[in-house]
Amino acid sequence: MAKVEVFDPPMCCSTGVCGPSVDPALAAFAADLTWLADQGVEVERHTLSQEPQAFAERDLIRELLAERGDDALPAVLVDGALRSSGHYPSRQELSSWTLGAAPLGALGAVTAELVAIGAAIGANCEPCFKYHYNEARRLGVGSETMVAAVRVAQTVKDTPARSMSDLAAKLLGAEVTMAQPAAAGPSASTTPVPVAGGGCCDGEATGPEAPAAEAATAATSACCGGEASEAQVMLVTTASGVSGSSGCCG
Repeated sequence: MAKVEVFDPPMCCSTGVCGPSVDPALAAFAADLTWLADQGVEVERHTLSQEPQAFAERDLIRELLAERGDDALPAVLVDGALRSSGHYPSRQELSSWTLGAAPLGALGAVTAELVAIGAAIGANCEPCFKYHYNEARRLGVGSETMVAAVRVAQTVKDTPARSMSDLAAKLLGAEVTMAQPAAAGPSASTTPVPVAGGGCCDGEATGPEAPAAEAATAATSACCGGEASEAQVMLVTTASGVSGSSGCCG
């Protein structure tokens, strides 16, 4: 199996998630090397600030540094041969150098998490989103990248709803808009009138119905457990214009 050696420029660590800011490219490369090792490839990584001796011992790396300085780093060797210098190669490149070809349908760890974030948006799954958001952050994915994934997913999710609204508007010959919730609370011109009784009769009547509610107070025991007299029923009928059988519980 092939051997990959990576010679990194000076840095505090090679994961890309330490320091004051996260480097998405470095974090993605670290994930790619982990994936490569899972395929059985031998991977070694050296950082100039922590292992200068490893750089000095390799003639090829020493010559690169003499010619280009730190701009030559990172340098990637595969079985001792220089494959890239000055940038981090993609997973596809690493795979082609070591495995012959990238596996069909293979997704990088970062790409897989972005796909999962989009799927969570489409499924309205909050636990799913939180989990894959945390995984993406662990891999060094920045907020801007995740926002882009969410926007794409939301657009895909909203498109069928817009299409249905357009179809309804076309067939009905009228614009279809989302219903707005009614304003909460009574208006300033109405006077709350308490309604006696309990259970379904608790509450207040407002507006034009207030006089009827006042008249109905004497008969509210009928729908809340008591019995109304014929005179009480007639009072409700006269005041509210409804029969005694259609009280607040009817």
